[in-house]
Order: sequence, then structure tokens, then C-alpha cells
Amino acid sequence: MNKDMWKSLVGKTIKVDRGGPESRVGKLMDVLNDHLVLLTADDGVVYYNTHHIKSVTENSKDLVNLGITIPEDFEYKTADSFSGLLDQLKFQWVKINRGGPEKLEGVLSDINKDFVSLINKEEVVRLSTYHIRNISYGLKIEQAKNEKSNDKDSEENVSQSEQQNLRQRVVRSEDSQVRQ
Repeated sequence: MNKDMWKSLVGKTIKVDRGGPESRVGKLMDVLNDHLVLLTADDGVVYYNTHHIKSVTENSKDLVNLGITIPEDFEYKTADSFSGLLDQLKFQWVKINRGGPEKLEGVLSDINKDFVSLINKEEVVRLSTYHIRNISYGLKIEQAKNEKSNDKDSEENVSQSEQQNLRQRVVRSEDSQVRQ
């Protein structure tokens, strides 16, 4: 897919890839030489290496609502190239290849043209730079407060009988652990 096609979608809500673990829906924020910036409701800002994108879906009426309001002063990291972006993310906690068996997370510690290194606890994982489909560094937009309070209200409205059932299950679980 060429850069002009991508540029025509900036500001629109799109779905990257049709399905599978890497598929995400979000607002296309920017298109650079070899990657794009997608703002998603759940994952925040995700940078996609365009080389790995198989398809893009646009709602022709652009009616998809992500449920987030983007502040006017919202900033995210940008670089002319995907490797330049990786350099900017050095020493930050990142998530790479967000879904499926190849997903990784950790502190991005070493970057070169062939591979990156991530540190997570006692492990150092080296991943071929070519195989990085997408990366994010935890930048997210908080949901509106009224959405959070609605979630809290719904949690508080759990019926008394449901709470009692839960307590009984916990007590039974504790009893069975004591017997063992």
C-alpha cells in the first residue's frame, strides 16, 4: 500500500488487518516513511511497521466511535523511520507484536539494524528488527470520568445474593485448602 493511500486515511478510524492477534481498530494519527501511528482505545498509541500490514478497513461513513476524546495537546513520539522510532523508545517499557505467540514486553535495551534486545526480569530476549510488526510504549488516553464512574456504579449494583454467593465460594475454597 502506498504512502498516498495511507495519508488519505489520517484522522479516520480504521481497522488494521482483518483479524488475528495483530488486528486493531483505532484512529490513524500519522503516516511516516515506513510506519504509521494508530491510537486505540485499549492499547493506546501503537506504531505499525507498514511492511507487515496485510489490509486496512475504513468505514466509509467514519461512524466508528472509539469512546475516547483526544486532548488538543496530545503528543506521541514520531520519527522519520521505524528504526528511528526504536531509537527513541530505548530504555522504555514496550510491547512488541501485541498479539499471538510472538508478543513480547520489556525494557528496550539495545537496538541495531539487525535486532533489538528486551529485558524482562531475568531474561534478555533478542528479536530480529525485521520481524517487529508493531510496538507501543504505554502512552494511553484515559477514559472520560463519567465512563469510569458508570463502571464503578455497575460494580456497586451487584446484587446482595451475588455477593453472598461469592463469599460462600471463597469460604469453601479456604476450607478445602485447610483440609489439604
